[in-house]
Amino acid sequence: MTGAKRKRSTVWRKVQAVRFEDIKAWCMRRLPVLEWVPVYNWKENLVPDTISGMMLAIQQVTQGLAFAVLSSVHPVFGLYGSFFPVIIYAIFGMGRHVATGTFALTSLISANAVERLVPSVTTNFTANNNSGILGLSEFEMQRIGVAAAVSFLGGIIQVVMFVLQLGSATFLLTEPVISAMTTGAATHVVTSQVKYLLGMKMPYMSGPLAFFHIYAYVFENIRSVQLEALLLSLLSIVVLVLVKELNEKFHRNIKVVLPIDLLLVSTKLYIRLPSPKAPPMSVLPEVVTEAFGVALVGYVASLALAQGSAKKFKYTVDDNQEFLAHGLSNVIPSFFFCIPSAAAMGRTALLYSTGAKTQVACLISCLLILVVIYTIGPLLYWLPMCVLASIIVVGLKGMLMQFRDLKKYWNVDKIDWSIWVSTYVFTICFAANVGLLYGVVCTIAIVIFPLHYESLKQVKIVSVNSPLVFLNARKFHADLLKIIQKDGMSSQVCDIVNKCEQNTLLCSFSNGSCHGELAQPCHSERHVLILDCSGLNFFDYTGVSVLLQIYVDCKTRYIDVLLAHCKGSLIKAMQYGGNLDSENPVFFESISSAIDAIQIHRNYSKFSEQSEV
Repeated sequence: MTGAKRKRSTVWRKVQAVRFEDIKAWCMRRLPVLEWVPVYNWKENLVPDTISGMMLAIQQVTQGLAFAVLSSVHPVFGLYGSFFPVIIYAIFGMGRHVATGTFALTSLISANAVERLVPSVTTNFTANNNSGILGLSEFEMQRIGVAAAVSFLGGIIQVVMFVLQLGSATFLLTEPVISAMTTGAATHVVTSQVKYLLGMKMPYMSGPLAFFHIYAYVFENIRSVQLEALLLSLLSIVVLVLVKELNEKFHRNIKVVLPIDLLLVSTKLYIRLPSPKAPPMSVLPEVVTEAFGVALVGYVASLALAQGSAKKFKYTVDDNQEFLAHGLSNVIPSFFFCIPSAAAMGRTALLYSTGAKTQVACLISCLLILVVIYTIGPLLYWLPMCVLASIIVVGLKGMLMQFRDLKKYWNVDKIDWSIWVSTYVFTICFAANVGLLYGVVCTIAIVIFPLHYESLKQVKIVSVNSPLVFLNARKFHADLLKIIQKDGMSSQVCDIVNKCEQNTLLCSFSNGSCHGELAQPCHSERHVLILDCSGLNFFDYTGVSVLLQIYVDCKTRYIDVLLAHCKGSLIKAMQYGGNLDSENPVFFESISSAIDAIQIHRNYSKFSEQSEV
């Protein structure tokens, strides 16, 4: 009896140990902060993180005020949006150099819902007619209620996508699609600020082709432009651009960035941290469209920055975990009157230039924003809308400069260039989420349709410009065989092989001495298929199996298969699958190196045969 109890006790302890290890592993996976905080190097990283945090706080304050106005809510809510989401992402996010907070694209999307459900009236941000909540009017509280509802529902959608493990589907979000969508959305944001830059009174416009309607309205009412606002806008833009260019030029020598944005902004605000309050759930069915836009556009833009920082500083980012991090960064702050959040390119670039090491820089910026909320805010006085608009426009400089990508895509791949242009056009004609959807559809279409290939003498180069997964792997195999058969590559090889076999047979009858045309060398006649895998960004087990099957099939047809520009994960997967030639190399760094290897092998074969003769 005692022995049985001991046995049960031992088993129970083992079960408890297993459960504890599983819980610990889950917490480490879902709470990345538990992974990097214990190993944080206070001596080496605290100073650069502190400097970066100070500079980031300045930009968070100015962009928070500006993006709140862009979202059609009171500027104070931009400060809340620069505080709460940053803390949540620092706990759950994996991007060590990603600066989350208010974001121009998500602010513009939420503004559609705010202006539709709570139309504009003549307002005064000092709000004499206050509701007793944060000292703001009932009108302003209704507006932030709609924006918070968009943030809440958008975050819920992102969390659901995390639960469904949709992070693995991000291979459809190719670089041209993301670049074109963010550039088009940035163009929308700039267009929305034209009325402030020119000092014009303009009704709010949204929906399909609103981009063109806005500029048509501007030209029709060009005489109503206020010269003072226009001159102040131009001066602000020139000063902001010049100072930011100087900051970028000398950032290696001077880590402190001149806070020119803060010097241009001043506003009288009565600010304090709000008590939590649930967003108005009654408006959720009416903001579904904007919530999906916030969820998708915010995630895509943020993921691109997280992956870029991970590549630059050599660490990994889990695409699915980023869904959870950004989802919670929208859901939880929505209870504190926050507008939708995401990572911003300008702030992330600031962390790069000022030498930030970890998310501690973002947490330090939160402490400084807290000081602003309680101390500096009530001392400020004036709110120049044209200056805020200038800050928004200059803050989008990085996205607008992505127009330069067109030259790269044109030189590398005309299809990527076409996708970029058409996605951009769809984005500015309709909306960012529509442009994103169009780009994804184009990506799927490229997966389904045939490949591009280039044929040289006895060498065929096939470019794989799409993911290779179970959806398209078998069609890829069939299309490749059609390409080989179309050029008569297989039949030529069979004829050559038969001729070589006849030569070998005749040579055996002549006691090993071959003469004349009967002794033509067979090695130099062998055909080669080169697969350019530079565009193969994602693959699954079926894709790897098909590549191995292609290798075996071509080998039986006396065709050598070489792979160029392969990622390490693909090489490892194919080597693990086996059936590869261990004597001759299969993987090459580039197409040129593969062709050089072919030439060297053929020259060596000719030299060996001549030596034997």
